[in-house]
Amino acid sequence: MRRLRTPRALLIAFAAVAVVHLCALAAGVPAVAQATKPVLMPLLAARVVALGGPRLLVAALLFGCGGDTLLQVGGDTVFLLGMGSFAAGHVCYLALFARHGAAGGARAYGLAGAYGVAWLGVVLVLWPDLEAGLRVPVACYSLLLTAMACGATRAGVGAGAGGALFLLSDTLIAGGIAEWPQAPAPQFWIMLTYLAAQYLLAEGLSRPASPRPGRGQGRGDGKGRAAWRGPAPVAHRPDQSWTASRASTMP
Repeated sequence: MRRLRTPRALLIAFAAVAVVHLCALAAGVPAVAQATKPVLMPLLAARVVALGGPRLLVAALLFGCGGDTLLQVGGDTVFLLGMGSFAAGHVCYLALFARHGAAGGARAYGLAGAYGVAWLGVVLVLWPDLEAGLRVPVACYSLLLTAMACGATRAGVGAGAGGALFLLSDTLIAGGIAEWPQAPAPQFWIMLTYLAAQYLLAEGLSRPASPRPGRGQGRGDGKGRAAWRGPAPVAHRPDQSWTASRASTMP
């Protein structure tokens, strides 16, 4: 029961701090927003640890915390350091997505093409409005971010939505740097989409990756179906059935 309660308590704590942070942004209380922002990703990372999730996912979230903290300081140099911290997190995510197998087929190639077109369009629109020293770093970072968002679709619908929201959040940041017209309380929308993105990615990747079925695991291969569905059920001995049923409730 303790293993079940700890991840739930950490999720409640993350949600509570997120609500306080977003309310502070909406109400224009920067002191509260700045105090709560660096706490968010460590709480999510602690939940991943409690769930027994992969270390690379913990690292990705902590790199996100580094980026969150650095971006609060201001200045081009610190901004680049923060962007570098986020980039390291994206590399961790890409390594995790690779465990879900290589994507293929017309749908995967079409999705990659759509993300590529979106990246090129955003860079071309942003380029004239960015400072000269930020153009290449922002273009390279956005390419890595776009690759992460596209790769997230390998890990399921939730993680795919998380990757898309992460891309949207950082595009809003880039629009602010380029001094595009902003919606009211722009930091609220940036953080709302960012927090949703990190949560969906963390939830989608906290469990072990399920390998994609190979060619020999199609519908006509009984052995392939058995391997895909998992091991055969344990014999119903009185002592083992209780243990198996209890283990099935663990995260």
